[in-house]
Amino acid sequence: MPLPPFARAVRRGRTGLDRAEAALVEEYSDLVRLAYLTLPSSLSRHRRILVAHSLVQRSLPGTRSGRPGPLVPAPRGTARRPVAEKDRLRGQVVRSALAHGRSPRGWPRGLPPPRTVLPTLPVVWGLRLFPRAGGAEEIALSQALAGTTPAGRAAFVLRRADGLADTAVEALLRAAGVADPEGALRSANRLDESAGAAARNLLTSREFDACSVQTRPTDLLRRRRRVRFLWAALTAAVITGLMLSVARQEAAPPRPAPGSRTGVGLPGPEDLVRTAGDVWADTSRVDLTAWPARGARANDRALLARALSTWSRPAPALRVTTTPGTPTDPPPRSPQLLYAGNLDGDAVVLLYDGRRVVRYSEPLGAPGRGALALARADDADVTTAAALVVHRGARGARYLLAPWIAEARSRDLVRPDSPARPVGVARDGVTVPVPAPTRRAACDSRPVLQLRSSARVVEKHAFLLTDLGELSPVHLTYTPLPGHGSPPARLPREATGGPALLAWAHLACGLEELRGTGVRAVNAWDFAEQELPERGGHAVWACTRVSTWRGPGDVELVLRAPASSPSAPAEVVGRARSTAACGRFGRHVVADVHWRARSGHWYLLAAGSRAVTRIDVTGEVTARQQGRTLAVRAPRDSRLRVSARLGDGTSLEPVGGPGR
Repeated sequence: MPLPPFARAVRRGRTGLDRAEAALVEEYSDLVRLAYLTLPSSLSRHRRILVAHSLVQRSLPGTRSGRPGPLVPAPRGTARRPVAEKDRLRGQVVRSALAHGRSPRGWPRGLPPPRTVLPTLPVVWGLRLFPRAGGAEEIALSQALAGTTPAGRAAFVLRRADGLADTAVEALLRAAGVADPEGALRSANRLDESAGAAARNLLTSREFDACSVQTRPTDLLRRRRRVRFLWAALTAAVITGLMLSVARQEAAPPRPAPGSRTGVGLPGPEDLVRTAGDVWADTSRVDLTAWPARGARANDRALLARALSTWSRPAPALRVTTTPGTPTDPPPRSPQLLYAGNLDGDAVVLLYDGRRVVRYSEPLGAPGRGALALARADDADVTTAAALVVHRGARGARYLLAPWIAEARSRDLVRPDSPARPVGVARDGVTVPVPAPTRRAACDSRPVLQLRSSARVVEKHAFLLTDLGELSPVHLTYTPLPGHGSPPARLPREATGGPALLAWAHLACGLEELRGTGVRAVNAWDFAEQELPERGGHAVWACTRVSTWRGPGDVELVLRAPASSPSAPAEVVGRARSTAACGRFGRHVVADVHWRARSGHWYLLAAGSRAVTRIDVTGEVTARQQGRTLAVRAPRDSRLRVSARLGDGTSLEPVGGPGR
């Protein structure tokens, strides 16, 4: 018996809904990843996971998330062909993720958008969710994703993880309400350049899998205390409030008048930003903004007022030190308080204004006779914002560690085989004095900090920092030889393994030349290896890149020939200043040097990085060698020109020069 038209329409609707639900269940993980990476990076990882699952689960036709606009239309000329349910769901997920957090027109400022007034399923109480941590490549890609637009992130995921063509991605973004899909594709292209060929593998790794998550409790101790002291707190609330009010009126110093102390329009102690102690464990921005205010004198208004006043209007006789490129102007807004306390006879205050770290110190018993140090700290990350030098004395430097540091050790960089020793850390995050690197010509010691991050931010992530006389210690990294575990994109990794420590033992003494130059990080890149002529042994070519907080970087190329000591300094073969060589945007390099064999004969040695296919020598000696290394007999004072050829036919000149 044929069904009436109404019944046939109902059956078709149910069948379509069933197909959509089946597609959602089948592609659930991919859709959640798409929503998770498209959502605003300002959300915490826990919040983004829950919102991503909520958007995907509400993407079926007829649900609330389907109301803002139509689903993805069929391409022109194929209107009669049904659109794949997976593409429909993708379009709805992208539309909802891009719209998340927007307030409708006319919505009162300061109130959350309507969708966040009441929680939507799924809801998790008492637990924090976050994806499992990946390696250095995943961390670098996560930072690159956070720096682009949501539409660009969506285009990147659709192209690399879901395998859509550019035309399909553009059509899907346009249907999802993106005003500039071409711009989103350009952003995806830039992400492709930074991630390289491994983009798909990185996107499908556990770092970006919002369906395979770890859990941690939120506040077990705090909840126990709340239950235990609930009635006592309610009883004493009014009395405590009255006592604190009276105490503030009696103990608080008079607020600086306009034009005095902190000056007209400048912030006072009561304006300082104070971050809660547990923010670092639930934020996508793990840097100095997540540091809580610590120290026994964090509420000393008089000390804080003197620090702000000195920063705003330093006296002519005040000792002010700055790293190169650091402005000394007053804070443009209320700075963040990082630390205030007494250390080894001095009162110390650390402040942060979003681009600079400022340390004010004064001798105890002599208020106002202090010193001021300023250093750039903009764009710091989980490693470069892991520690600050809070005090220096005869016994060494004390560091204030970031709240996400779980372990601190000290090791000697010139002794790669010596074990790391524990460093004592007080409850407020200040270390015991750590010996400073020796400044003698012998260079017989180079102490460095070896820190390990908490698993709540990065799983088993250890890294090295060294003191070069500034507020921020310098991050040391290492890139291994091609074929020795180096990733395709040759991203720097932490210098804590055996090969990294052996390489840095030969480079440690050269770090002293960088003291006070505003260095942020130094990477040692072993770009080639070579067997020396006349059985001279195995040598390694390396390039150390010095990155500054200002942006420009300098490089130094060295040759590590066989030596009697594991920490014998490597031979410098070339230098270059303010260059992109040996970095992310200068991955091709060639270097040369004259080398003397045991027989007394002189050779010209040359080597190139991974993409070099041929090396040519012209001048008083002519030679050509296929491959990445060359060794040819040549007098020491001969005039020669070395060039290399890349796989794409591009010619490459040596970086710097050996000074011949």
